[in-house]
Amino acid sequence: MSLDDVRRVMEFLPHRYPFLMIDRVVEYEAGERLLAVKNVTYNEPQFTGHFPHNPIMPGVLVIEALAQATGLLSMKTLTDRGEDFGEYYLVGIDKARFKRSVVPGDQLMIEAVFKKNKRNIWSFSASATVDGELVVSAEIMCASKESTK
Repeated sequence: MSLDDVRRVMEFLPHRYPFLMIDRVVEYEAGERLLAVKNVTYNEPQFTGHFPHNPIMPGVLVIEALAQATGLLSMKTLTDRGEDFGEYYLVGIDKARFKRSVVPGDQLMIEAVFKKNKRNIWSFSASATVDGELVVSAEIMCASKESTK
């Protein structure tokens, strides 16, 4: 099963417009890494106030994109193993470093790399680039709640 369009992504992520930060997945290695795309457009609601004369994507939304990529990686990996996944929550951000702004017209390439999983805690290194230039890097921790299916 491929995640190469937003409809497939939405099967795994509960987020919807305007909070869905992943448009598609371009590379995926089960239990290893995932590379996703977010096309940043001027008509997104955050640009109305951040900032009207110099639109910049808020850093918290870039971090959210990283977290959503880690969610896709873990949930797709579990599904590939035949396991169910439940709800998935961001529980930690460490060593976040912002290197440049993200503006309308940019295409974020978001990479999540699996580090470890202990019980229900998943750890990743994650980064986003635009045109090959690093935008942000961070260590992300998420917790999964068992499925109630």
